[in-house]
Amino acid sequence: MSEALSRSDFRFSNQTAVYHGKVRDVYSIGEELLVMVASDRISAFDVILPRAIPYKGQVLNQIASHMLDATASVVPNWKLSSPDPNVTIGWRCEPFRVEMVIRGYLTGHAWRTYSSGKRELCGVALPEGLREHDPLPEPIITPTTKATEGHDEDISREEIIARNIVSAADYAVLEEYTRKLFAEGSRMARERGLILVDTKYEFGRRKDTILLMDEIHTPDSSRYFYADGYEERQWRGEAQRQLSKEFVREWLMAGGFMGKEGQTIPTMDDAFVQQISSRYIELYEQVTGKPFEKGDYSDISGRITAHVEESLSRLH
Repeated sequence: MSEALSRSDFRFSNQTAVYHGKVRDVYSIGEELLVMVASDRISAFDVILPRAIPYKGQVLNQIASHMLDATASVVPNWKLSSPDPNVTIGWRCEPFRVEMVIRGYLTGHAWRTYSSGKRELCGVALPEGLREHDPLPEPIITPTTKATEGHDEDISREEIIARNIVSAADYAVLEEYTRKLFAEGSRMARERGLILVDTKYEFGRRKDTILLMDEIHTPDSSRYFYADGYEERQWRGEAQRQLSKEFVREWLMAGGFMGKEGQTIPTMDDAFVQQISSRYIELYEQVTGKPFEKGDYSDISGRITAHVEESLSRLH
């Protein structure tokens, strides 16, 4: 099994700061640029799991890069270049302190909330009589706070504005952009025989412009169903075929782990790590329609350094 990129510790030209996130390591270059390195770390329930997944970072970065290019005419975004399979370089933005989650189906967290008896999520009313994985009458936006550590928390539009987390005017733009991106992402998914079930977007401000930041429509931020057979499976009450990391969450839950204090992460053996890697590669090929070409892991740090430095020299 290939060695995975579990952590990065680069010193790029004109580097001013570095932030190690759950999955991405973000390097500040001067005042205006960011270098985002997608590691092979994997998180679930807001916890970084103990083993990294070979090629996962490349999958995430290259799907995000593909989607950022494909939606740039719909909503402006932060990307300037992707000089390496694991790297995107773009504009530094002042992030809004919310994540814009949008859901077209009653799945995952929305279903867990609904099945507990609640009929409201983030201030949005949910109709009676829905089953797991049913389509919602229309896509709903269910924002969360952006936690610097620990769990993100559900929050309503009204709370966001009342607490001045985001102004009413800016939030209207975030909602508009979120719906536009979800519509375009859903259209692109249909072309690939998929259903975009739910996803999340992050936005920031650069000067006077609101930009889409970070990743988009990847398995870490999105959930996909296979369209073929969806209705038959729903009619029979069968589980849907998913392309997402929900199977990792389900494996953890089956092992008694949901990210709560005192719980122990089940042991991830080589076979399971390889299974996750294969699922991510499958998702890349299904979502983009392109064959996956595995990056060279023999000196991944040297490879990234060379590619980033060359790109930065052209941007300055």
